[in-house]
Amino acid sequence: MSSSIASNDSAVLATSAAVAGWSSLPPEYAIPQRAPSLGQAQSYCRRLARTHYENFSVATWFLPKKLRQHFYNVYAYCRISDDLGDEVEDADASLELLDQWETELIACYRGNPRHPVFVALAETVEKFDIPQQTFADLLTAFRQDQRVTRYETFDDVVGYCRYSANPVGHLVLFLCGYRDAERQTLSDYTCTALQLANFWQDVSVDYTKGRIYLPLEDLRRFNVSEEDIAAGRNTAQFCDLMHFEVDRAFDWFERGLPLIDKVDHELAIDLELFSRGGQEILSAIESQGYNVLGRRPKISKLRKLALVARAAWGKLL
Repeated sequence: MSSSIASNDSAVLATSAAVAGWSSLPPEYAIPQRAPSLGQAQSYCRRLARTHYENFSVATWFLPKKLRQHFYNVYAYCRISDDLGDEVEDADASLELLDQWETELIACYRGNPRHPVFVALAETVEKFDIPQQTFADLLTAFRQDQRVTRYETFDDVVGYCRYSANPVGHLVLFLCGYRDAERQTLSDYTCTALQLANFWQDVSVDYTKGRIYLPLEDLRRFNVSEEDIAAGRNTAQFCDLMHFEVDRAFDWFERGLPLIDKVDHELAIDLELFSRGGQEILSAIESQGYNVLGRRPKISKLRKLALVARAAWGKLL
Protein backbone atom coordinates (compact mmCIF):
# COMPACT_ATOMS: atom_id res chain seq x y z
CA MET A 1 0.00 0.00 0.00
CA SER A 2 2.74 2.44 1.03
CA SER A 3 4.73 1.74 -2.15
CA SER A 4 1.60 2.46 -4.22
CA ILE A 5 1.12 5.79 -2.41
CA ALA A 6 4.80 6.66 -2.91
CA SER A 7 4.48 5.86 -6.61
CA ASN A 8 1.40 8.07 -6.93
CA ASP A 9 3.11 10.89 -5.04
CA SER A 10 6.09 10.61 -7.38
CA ALA A 11 3.82 10.82 -10.43
CA VAL A 12 2.11 13.93 -9.04
CA LEU A 13 5.46 15.58 -8.38
CA ALA A 14 6.62 14.76 -11.91
CA THR A 15 3.44 16.24 -13.33
CA SER A 16 3.82 19.36 -11.15
CA ALA A 17 7.42 19.73 -12.33
CA ALA A 18 6.27 19.44 -15.94
CA VAL A 19 3.55 22.06 -15.49
CA ALA A 20 6.08 24.44 -13.94
CA GLY A 21 8.52 23.69 -16.74
CA TRP A 22 6.06 24.38 -19.54
CA SER A 23 4.97 27.61 -17.83
CA SER A 24 8.55 28.92 -18.02
CA LEU A 25 8.60 28.53 -21.82
CA PRO A 26 6.69 30.32 -24.60
CA PRO A 27 3.02 29.21 -24.44
CA GLU A 28 3.09 28.02 -28.06
CA TYR A 29 5.63 25.34 -27.11
CA ALA A 30 3.06 23.37 -25.11
CA ILE A 31 1.67 20.10 -26.47
CA PRO A 32 -1.97 20.72 -27.48
CA GLN A 33 -4.87 18.39 -26.78
CA ARG A 34 -5.69 18.17 -30.47
CA ALA A 35 -3.37 18.00 -33.46
CA PRO A 36 -3.46 20.92 -35.92
CA SER A 37 -3.87 20.46 -39.65
CA LEU A 38 -0.74 19.90 -41.72
CA GLY A 39 -0.98 23.44 -43.11
CA GLN A 40 -1.25 24.93 -39.62
CA ALA A 41 1.69 22.81 -38.44
CA GLN A 42 3.86 23.89 -41.35
CA SER A 43 3.01 27.53 -40.72
CA TYR A 44 3.97 27.07 -37.05
CA CYS A 45 7.41 25.67 -37.96
CA ARG A 46 7.97 28.33 -40.61
CA ARG A 47 7.13 31.12 -38.17
CA LEU A 48 9.35 29.65 -35.45
CA ALA A 49 12.32 29.33 -37.80
CA ARG A 50 11.97 32.81 -39.22
CA THR A 51 11.53 34.61 -35.90
CA HIS A 52 13.88 32.76 -33.56
CA TYR A 53 17.19 32.64 -35.38
CA GLU A 54 18.30 35.24 -37.89
CA ASN A 55 21.22 33.17 -39.19
CA PHE A 56 18.93 30.25 -40.01
CA SER A 57 16.69 32.50 -42.11
CA VAL A 58 19.72 33.77 -44.00
CA ALA A 59 20.94 30.21 -44.62
CA THR A 60 17.62 29.12 -46.11
CA TRP A 61 17.96 31.77 -48.84
CA PHE A 62 20.55 29.54 -50.48
CA LEU A 63 18.51 26.32 -50.30
CA PRO A 64 16.26 25.01 -53.08
CA LYS A 65 12.72 26.26 -52.46
CA LYS A 66 11.37 22.69 -52.38
CA LEU A 67 13.50 21.93 -49.30
CA ARG A 68 12.79 25.02 -47.23
CA GLN A 69 9.67 23.78 -45.42
CA HIS A 70 11.45 20.57 -44.48
CA PHE A 71 14.34 22.58 -43.06
CA TYR A 72 11.84 24.71 -41.11
CA ASN A 73 10.33 21.52 -39.66
CA VAL A 74 13.69 20.12 -38.59
CA TYR A 75 14.81 23.47 -37.21
CA ALA A 76 11.62 23.79 -35.13
CA TYR A 77 12.29 20.38 -33.60
CA CYS A 78 15.89 21.29 -32.76
CA ARG A 79 14.94 24.73 -31.42
CA ILE A 80 12.29 23.53 -28.99
CA SER A 81 14.36 20.49 -27.96
CA ASP A 82 17.25 22.80 -27.11
CA ASP A 83 15.02 25.17 -25.13
CA LEU A 84 13.53 22.27 -23.14
CA GLY A 85 17.07 21.42 -22.06
CA ASP A 86 18.47 24.92 -21.68
CA GLU A 87 15.70 27.36 -20.75
CA VAL A 88 14.00 25.44 -17.92
CA GLU A 89 15.86 26.26 -14.72
CA ASP A 90 14.81 23.11 -12.83
CA ALA A 91 16.67 19.97 -13.97
CA ASP A 92 13.90 17.58 -12.91
CA ALA A 93 11.31 19.62 -14.79
CA SER A 94 13.54 19.73 -17.85
CA LEU A 95 13.95 15.95 -17.81
CA GLU A 96 10.18 15.49 -17.49
CA LEU A 97 9.55 17.81 -20.45
CA LEU A 98 12.17 16.04 -22.56
CA ASP A 99 10.43 12.74 -21.79
CA GLN A 100 7.11 14.19 -22.94
CA TRP A 101 8.79 15.57 -26.06
CA GLU A 102 10.25 12.16 -26.88
CA THR A 103 6.81 10.61 -26.42
CA GLU A 104 5.62 12.96 -29.17
CA LEU A 105 8.61 11.92 -31.32
CA ILE A 106 7.56 8.29 -30.93
CA ALA A 107 3.98 9.26 -31.80
CA CYS A 108 5.30 11.03 -34.91
CA TYR A 109 6.81 7.78 -36.17
CA ARG A 110 3.63 5.88 -35.28
CA GLY A 111 1.42 8.36 -37.15
CA ASN A 112 -0.47 10.03 -34.29
CA PRO A 113 1.41 13.13 -32.99
CA ARG A 114 -0.37 16.16 -31.50
CA HIS A 115 2.30 18.85 -31.41
CA PRO A 116 2.51 20.96 -34.60
CA VAL A 117 6.26 20.34 -34.92
CA PHE A 118 5.70 16.59 -35.14
CA VAL A 119 2.65 16.89 -37.37
CA ALA A 120 4.83 18.81 -39.86
CA LEU A 121 7.87 16.63 -39.24
CA ALA A 122 5.97 13.41 -40.01
CA GLU A 123 5.83 14.37 -43.68
CA THR A 124 9.55 15.17 -43.70
CA VAL A 125 10.44 11.91 -41.98
CA GLU A 126 8.46 9.87 -44.49
CA LYS A 127 9.71 11.72 -47.56
CA PHE A 128 13.40 11.47 -46.64
CA ASP A 129 13.30 8.22 -44.65
CA ILE A 130 15.01 9.78 -41.62
CA PRO A 131 15.84 7.35 -38.77
CA GLN A 132 14.11 8.12 -35.48
CA GLN A 133 17.39 7.68 -33.59
CA THR A 134 18.89 10.75 -35.26
CA PHE A 135 16.25 12.95 -33.59
CA ALA A 136 16.45 10.99 -30.33
CA ASP A 137 20.23 11.49 -30.10
CA LEU A 138 19.73 15.23 -29.64
CA LEU A 139 17.54 14.56 -26.63
CA THR A 140 20.33 12.43 -25.16
CA ALA A 141 22.55 15.52 -25.12
CA PHE A 142 19.92 17.74 -23.53
CA ARG A 143 19.27 15.14 -20.82
CA GLN A 144 23.01 14.91 -20.24
CA ASP A 145 23.11 18.67 -19.64
CA GLN A 146 20.82 18.14 -16.64
CA ARG A 147 23.08 15.50 -15.10
CA VAL A 148 26.65 16.26 -16.23
CA THR A 149 28.21 19.67 -15.72
CA ARG A 150 31.94 18.90 -16.02
CA TYR A 151 34.03 16.92 -18.54
CA GLU A 152 37.33 15.35 -17.56
CA THR A 153 38.90 14.98 -21.02
CA PHE A 154 38.59 16.46 -24.49
CA ASP A 155 37.37 13.06 -25.68
CA ASP A 156 34.51 13.39 -23.19
CA VAL A 157 33.58 16.77 -24.70
CA VAL A 158 33.72 15.31 -28.21
CA GLY A 159 31.52 12.46 -26.96
CA TYR A 160 28.95 15.02 -25.85
CA CYS A 161 29.12 16.71 -29.27
CA ARG A 162 28.28 13.37 -30.85
CA TYR A 163 24.77 13.87 -29.46
CA SER A 164 24.47 17.66 -29.16
CA ALA A 165 25.76 18.71 -32.59
CA ASN A 166 26.51 15.85 -35.00
CA PRO A 167 22.88 14.69 -35.42
CA VAL A 168 22.03 18.12 -36.87
CA GLY A 169 24.56 17.59 -39.64
CA HIS A 170 23.15 14.15 -40.36
CA LEU A 171 19.65 15.61 -40.61
CA VAL A 172 20.86 18.20 -43.12
CA LEU A 173 22.52 15.49 -45.20
CA PHE A 174 19.36 13.35 -45.14
CA LEU A 175 17.30 16.29 -46.39
CA CYS A 176 19.74 16.84 -49.24
CA GLY A 177 19.80 13.19 -50.27
CA TYR A 178 23.09 12.03 -48.73
CA ARG A 179 23.21 8.93 -46.50
CA ASP A 180 26.79 7.64 -46.78
CA ALA A 181 29.24 7.28 -43.90
CA GLU A 182 32.00 9.34 -45.54
CA ARG A 183 29.93 12.51 -45.75
CA GLN A 184 28.51 11.95 -42.27
CA THR A 185 32.03 11.69 -40.83
CA LEU A 186 33.10 14.94 -42.50
CA SER A 187 29.89 16.56 -41.29
CA ASP A 188 30.70 15.40 -37.74
CA TYR A 189 34.00 17.28 -37.85
CA THR A 190 32.24 20.49 -38.88
CA CYS A 191 29.39 20.16 -36.39
CA THR A 192 31.73 19.34 -33.51
CA ALA A 193 33.90 22.34 -34.48
CA LEU A 194 30.83 24.60 -34.45
CA GLN A 195 29.88 23.30 -31.01
CA LEU A 196 33.42 23.88 -29.73
CA ALA A 197 33.43 27.43 -31.10
CA ASN A 198 30.16 28.05 -29.26
CA PHE A 199 31.58 26.60 -26.04
CA TRP A 200 34.72 28.74 -26.19
CA GLN A 201 32.62 31.82 -26.98
CA ASP A 202 30.28 31.18 -24.06
CA VAL A 203 32.54 30.11 -21.18
CA SER A 204 31.06 32.75 -18.86
CA VAL A 205 27.46 32.20 -20.02
CA ASP A 206 27.73 28.45 -19.49
CA TYR A 207 29.27 28.93 -16.07
CA THR A 208 26.22 30.92 -14.94
CA LYS A 209 24.22 27.78 -15.82
CA GLY A 210 26.54 25.66 -13.72
CA ARG A 211 28.41 24.11 -16.65
CA ILE A 212 32.06 24.04 -17.72
CA TYR A 213 32.84 22.48 -21.08
CA LEU A 214 36.56 23.22 -20.95
CA PRO A 215 38.17 19.82 -20.20
CA LEU A 216 39.24 19.57 -16.57
CA GLU A 217 42.51 17.93 -17.63
CA ASP A 218 43.30 21.08 -19.63
CA LEU A 219 42.45 23.36 -16.71
CA ARG A 220 45.00 21.46 -14.61
CA ARG A 221 47.57 21.44 -17.42
CA PHE A 222 47.40 25.25 -17.76
CA ASN A 223 47.03 25.88 -14.03
CA VAL A 224 43.55 27.40 -14.34
CA SER A 225 41.03 26.99 -11.53
CA GLU A 226 37.25 27.05 -11.52
CA GLU A 227 37.57 30.02 -9.19
CA ASP A 228 39.30 31.94 -12.02
CA ILE A 229 36.30 31.29 -14.26
CA ALA A 230 33.81 32.16 -11.52
CA ALA A 231 35.60 35.44 -10.81
CA GLY A 232 36.02 36.28 -14.49
CA ARG A 233 39.80 36.41 -14.22
CA ASN A 234 41.37 36.38 -17.68
CA THR A 235 44.78 35.39 -16.36
CA ALA A 236 47.75 34.70 -18.62
CA GLN A 237 47.29 31.00 -17.89
CA PHE A 238 43.60 31.14 -18.83
CA CYS A 239 44.39 32.93 -22.10
CA ASP A 240 47.01 30.28 -22.91
CA LEU A 241 44.37 27.62 -22.27
CA MET A 242 41.90 29.36 -24.61
CA HIS A 243 44.61 29.73 -27.26
CA PHE A 244 45.12 25.98 -27.11
CA GLU A 245 41.38 25.22 -27.33
CA VAL A 246 40.79 27.68 -30.17
CA ASP A 247 43.62 26.15 -32.21
CA ARG A 248 42.11 22.72 -31.64
CA ALA A 249 38.70 23.90 -32.84
CA PHE A 250 40.27 25.44 -35.96
CA ASP A 251 41.79 22.03 -36.69
CA TRP A 252 38.38 20.34 -36.50
CA PHE A 253 36.97 22.88 -38.97
CA GLU A 254 39.81 22.06 -41.36
CA ARG A 255 39.02 18.35 -41.12
CA GLY A 256 35.41 18.99 -42.16
CA LEU A 257 36.07 21.37 -45.07
CA PRO A 258 36.42 18.60 -47.74
CA LEU A 259 32.67 18.00 -47.35
CA ILE A 260 32.01 21.25 -49.25
CA ASP A 261 33.39 19.66 -52.44
CA LYS A 262 31.33 16.49 -51.97
CA VAL A 263 27.82 18.00 -52.01
CA ASP A 264 25.71 19.95 -54.51
CA HIS A 265 26.22 23.66 -55.05
CA GLU A 266 23.35 24.97 -52.87
CA LEU A 267 24.31 22.89 -49.84
CA ALA A 268 28.00 23.72 -50.37
CA ILE A 269 27.17 27.42 -50.05
CA ASP A 270 25.42 26.84 -46.72
CA LEU A 271 28.20 24.61 -45.43
CA GLU A 272 30.80 27.21 -46.28
CA LEU A 273 28.67 29.94 -44.69
CA PHE A 274 28.35 28.08 -41.39
CA SER A 275 31.96 26.87 -41.38
CA ARG A 276 33.30 30.35 -42.01
CA GLY A 277 30.88 31.75 -39.42
CA GLY A 278 32.26 29.34 -36.82
CA GLN A 279 35.82 30.21 -37.79
CA GLU A 280 34.96 33.90 -37.48
CA ILE A 281 33.88 33.27 -33.87
CA LEU A 282 37.26 31.69 -33.17
CA SER A 283 38.98 34.63 -34.90
CA ALA A 284 36.98 37.04 -32.72
CA ILE A 285 38.28 35.20 -29.66
CA GLU A 286 41.83 35.59 -31.00
CA SER A 287 41.27 39.27 -31.73
CA GLN A 288 40.44 40.05 -28.10
CA GLY A 289 43.48 38.20 -26.84
CA TYR A 290 41.48 35.14 -25.68
CA ASN A 291 39.91 37.24 -22.91
CA VAL A 292 36.47 35.65 -23.10
CA LEU A 293 35.51 35.75 -19.41
CA GLY A 294 32.93 38.48 -18.92
CA ARG A 295 33.34 39.60 -22.51
CA ARG A 296 31.54 37.39 -25.01
CA PRO A 297 33.25 37.52 -28.43
CA LYS A 298 30.95 38.44 -31.30
CA ILE A 299 31.16 38.63 -35.06
CA SER A 300 30.67 42.23 -36.17
CA LYS A 301 27.72 43.09 -38.40
CA LEU A 302 30.17 44.07 -41.11
CA ARG A 303 31.82 40.64 -41.02
CA LYS A 304 28.41 38.93 -41.07
CA LEU A 305 27.47 41.00 -44.11
CA ALA A 306 30.71 40.04 -45.82
CA LEU A 307 30.05 36.34 -45.20
CA VAL A 308 26.52 36.55 -46.58
CA ALA A 309 27.65 38.62 -49.56
CA ARG A 310 30.32 36.08 -50.36
CA ALA A 311 27.77 33.27 -50.17
CA ALA A 312 25.30 35.19 -52.35
CA TRP A 313 28.02 35.82 -54.93
CA GLY A 314 28.82 32.13 -54.93
CA LYS A 315 25.17 31.30 -55.64
CA LEU A 316 25.06 33.77 -58.54
CA LEU A 317 28.19 32.28 -60.04
